[in-house]
Amino acid sequence: MKLSDFDFDLPDTLIATRPARPRSSARMLVAQGAAITDAHVTDLPNWLRPGDLLVLNDTRVIPARLSGIRHRENSDGARIEATLLEPRADGTWSALLKPLKRIRDGEMLVFSDALSATVEGRADGQAHLRFNLTGDDFDAALADAGAMPLPPYIAAKRPADAQDMTDYQTIWAARQGAVAAPTASLHFDDALMAALAARGVKTTHVTLHVGAGTFLPVKVDDISDHKMHSEWGEITAKAAAAISTAKQNGHHVIPVGTTALRLIETAATAPGQIAAWQGDTDIFITPGFRFQIADALMTNFHLPRSTLMMLVSAFLGVDEIRAVYDHAVTRHYRFFSYGDASLLLPASPKDTQSA
Repeated sequence: MKLSDFDFDLPDTLIATRPARPRSSARMLVAQGAAITDAHVTDLPNWLRPGDLLVLNDTRVIPARLSGIRHRENSDGARIEATLLEPRADGTWSALLKPLKRIRDGEMLVFSDALSATVEGRADGQAHLRFNLTGDDFDAALADAGAMPLPPYIAAKRPADAQDMTDYQTIWAARQGAVAAPTASLHFDDALMAALAARGVKTTHVTLHVGAGTFLPVKVDDISDHKMHSEWGEITAKAAAAISTAKQNGHHVIPVGTTALRLIETAATAPGQIAAWQGDTDIFITPGFRFQIADALMTNFHLPRSTLMMLVSAFLGVDEIRAVYDHAVTRHYRFFSYGDASLLLPASPKDTQSA
């Protein structure tokens, strides 16, 4: 398929720069195949059955955006912007630096009184930084000096602020390592979790540390030529057992977000079967993919011409997703990370109770 098959016109006014308040008050488009219903996230329990299982990504976003001064001999220093990407095996961090071309190996970058780093190399447009702190000391200094790494389409409209430290984090975030949020999960609050529990809906947690590669544009016309970025994830034996039990008992398994979906499909061993798993996944889901675990998907509205548009098209159907996005634009749904939600139910309506 061609990249243009996943394009659509999106008015700039529909890009959300702040989340709905409360979180669960966001709108939710429900698509059962070609049938579309306008709802709200608070209605989610009504669309699920007792015993259904929500798969939640418990990654925690680090405040990966840093501003500081670079120091070298015979220089008073100059401003530098850094966005941390991921830790490397040698103890350094890969990072995007602005301006990278002016940085020299061995330079010290000072981000706060407590946090600094030395440049130890560059490759593929990234720098390798060795920080002066490790472990809990590093985490504390980063929390004090860093800002949330808002996606480019939000950062272009406004800078990150203190409110984003809460807004751009799920309520169950536990395992630190992501530089982007699993944004479908940002719609969940304590009230919604209580309503889901009262309905008899179950939850389990998996981990996929979302990387900055999720925002990289697709640059090839033939999507089969695209190289997918990799991200580290883990499904524990407990989570695999919960998913397996749900499948065996005829309940629906619903990943919340494309990150959770990509991870459980990576770990699938056969239709309806999954095992504990840990490692890097670069799974690329496009139309024609055979889903083995996910029965439904809750997700936000994605960028035109993106790998995530390809994923949701694979899940619901190319024509069905075109209709969903046409409806969302016409009805002024809010798009992207802080935007509204969709619930994709390819199963027949008789399998699900409507709101």
